[in-house]
Amino acid sequence: MKLPRNRLIIAALLGGVALWPAMGQESLLPPGFGDAVPAPAPQPPSNRPAPASSAPTPVSPAPGGPTDLLPPAPEVAAAAEDEEKSDAELAADSEKAAELELPAAARRSIDTVGALNAPWGMGPDAFGGTSGHTLNILMRRTAAPLPSRWASMLLRRALLSRVPTPVRAEPQDWVAERAWMLLRMGEADAARMLVQAVDVDRFNARLLSIAAQTALATADPAGLCPLTAAAGDSGEPIWPMASAICAGLAGEAAVSGAMIDRTRDRGIARGIDALLAEKVVGAGSNGRRAVTIEWTGVEKLTSWRFGLASATNVPIPDELFATVGPQARAWQARAPLLAAANRVGPARTAAALGVFSNAALVDLYGQVAEQTDEAEIADSDAGRLRVAYVGEDAAARMGAIRSLWQGARPGRDRYAAAILTARAAARITPSADLEGDAASLIGAMLSAGLDYQAARWAPVVNAMSSSDADDAWAMLAVGTPRAVVDIGAGRVEDYVGRRDEDGAHKARMLVAALAGLGRLPAAGARNAAEKAGFDLAQQDAWTRAIDSAANRGEPGTVALLIATGMQTRDWRGVPPHYFNHMLAALVRVGLEGEARMIAAEAMTRL
Repeated sequence: MKLPRNRLIIAALLGGVALWPAMGQESLLPPGFGDAVPAPAPQPPSNRPAPASSAPTPVSPAPGGPTDLLPPAPEVAAAAEDEEKSDAELAADSEKAAELELPAAARRSIDTVGALNAPWGMGPDAFGGTSGHTLNILMRRTAAPLPSRWASMLLRRALLSRVPTPVRAEPQDWVAERAWMLLRMGEADAARMLVQAVDVDRFNARLLSIAAQTALATADPAGLCPLTAAAGDSGEPIWPMASAICAGLAGEAAVSGAMIDRTRDRGIARGIDALLAEKVVGAGSNGRRAVTIEWTGVEKLTSWRFGLASATNVPIPDELFATVGPQARAWQARAPLLAAANRVGPARTAAALGVFSNAALVDLYGQVAEQTDEAEIADSDAGRLRVAYVGEDAAARMGAIRSLWQGARPGRDRYAAAILTARAAARITPSADLEGDAASLIGAMLSAGLDYQAARWAPVVNAMSSSDADDAWAMLAVGTPRAVVDIGAGRVEDYVGRRDEDGAHKARMLVAALAGLGRLPAAGARNAAEKAGFDLAQQDAWTRAIDSAANRGEPGTVALLIATGMQTRDWRGVPPHYFNHMLAALVRVGLEGEARMIAAEAMTRL
C-alpha cells in the first residue's frame, strides 16, 4: 500500500570551491618588523663553565623590531632535517603532531554517538540487530514532519539516544541520517547536538553536508566555519561563500568582500543570496557594507536564505514559508535574534509538531507579556494566558481559556492552543457545570501528557448521557493509565454506531487503539472492527516488520517504523489497522505511556 507523501525540499543553494589569487598589499608594519635579527657581537672567552642547558642565549631585538623574550627558532636546521626525510616519514610526523594536539584519549568515539542516555534516552539495544543499511534507507525515505506530535517526540528520543552504530552502516552515515531526519522533523537543535558529537576531521561528505544544513537551520552561519577546512575540494558552491562569511566574522571585512564579489562574478551566487552573505559580513566586527534586503522576485525559501536572514534578523515574507514545509517554522521559532512577539506564531507550529513543549510555549508568551504595555495586555493573547493560569476565580480562568481556543485557526493551530492551555486546564476543578467544555479540557491536558489530571474528569463524563459524552469518553478510554470509563464492547459499539460518514474514521481509530492497548478482548475487538468497517487482521510487509521489531524488543526500530507508517499529512490518512499495530508494538517494548498519548492525540485531533 503506497501512502501519500508530503515532501520538504529546502535545498542548500550554494556549493563549490574557488581558488583565490594572492593579493599584494602595502605593508602596514613599522620598519624593521620581521627583519632578520643580527647575530650578537663576539664575546671574549669566559673562564666560567658553560651552562648546563644547551638552549641558545636570548638576544636583543633589532632597532624598531618587536620585543620578543623567546630566541629565534632554528628554521634553517629544521628545514634541512625535513629535506632528508621521506614522504612517509613526514606524514608520520604530521600524524604525531595531530596526536599531540588531540591525543587519542581525548578523541570522541564515533562508534557510539548520541545525546541521551537512559533513562531519558533508549538503551544501547534500541535498534537491536536491525541492519544499519535498512535503517538509513528508512530514515532517508520517510517524509517529515509527522502528523502526530507524540509520535514525533518518541522518534526524537530514539534518534537522540546514545546507541552504537548498527551492523552494515558507516558511523558517519548513521549520524548523518539521524540528524537529517531530525532536521526534517523541525528539530534543529537536536540535529546540532548529534552533529557536534563527532569531531570534524572524521566527517565524510554526507555528514559534512548535513552539518552545513544544521548550521543554517539553527541560524548560525558561524557554525559553517569549522567545516570549511574539512570541505576541501568538495566542488560544492556553499564553501566559497562560507569562507567569505567566516573571513568577515573573523574581522577580515575587506578580504571577505573581495571573496563575495568574486563568487558573484563567477556566477556561484548572486542576487538575494550574495546580498544575505554581505549582510552577515556587515554584522561582523569590522563590517563596512550596509546592505538592504529586498525579497522582490524571490520565489522560494532555501536553507541558505533562511539561515542567513534569521541570523541577521531580516524578516522573511510569509509567502516564502508557504513554499516549504512547516518544519521551517519550527526552526524559526528558536531563532535567537528574532523578537519574542515574532516567534509566537512559529512557536505554535513547533508545539503542534512536538518541537516545543507546553512549558516552552508558555515561557515565550511570558516574554511577550513582559514587553507589552499594561494598557494593552488585557486584549492580547499573552494577557489572556496570564488570566487562564492565575485568574481571580475559576470563571475568569475558564473564560480566558475559551477565548484562547476560539481565537485559534482550524487544524494544527487549534491543537497548539490546546497545548498552550494544558496546565491551565489542569487547574480547573471538574464540575458538571462544565460538561460542554469537558472534551476540550481533557484534550488540552492530554496534549501535554497530564493523564492523571485528565482522569479526574471521569465522574463528570460517566454522569453525562452517552451521546453528549462521546468525545470526552473516547479520550479517557485510551488516554488514562487505567480504565476510568466504561470500555465494554457494548459501549464501544454504541459509539461506533453513532458516527456518521465524517466520524467513521475516528470510530475505526478508536477501535484500533483500544485493541492495540489491550483494552478490548480479542473477540470484542474483531466484532467492533467489523462493525466499524475495517479488518484488524489485515497484514502486509510493514505490519510484519513492526511486529517483528516489537518481538525483538527494539523500541528505536519501532519508533522509526511508526514514522514510516504515518506518511500522510494528517490523522485522516493513517490506516486504522496500522494504528493498531503501532500501539500494540509500543506496549510490547515497554512504551505503554507513549502509546496512550498517541491514541489520545488521535481522538483529540480527528
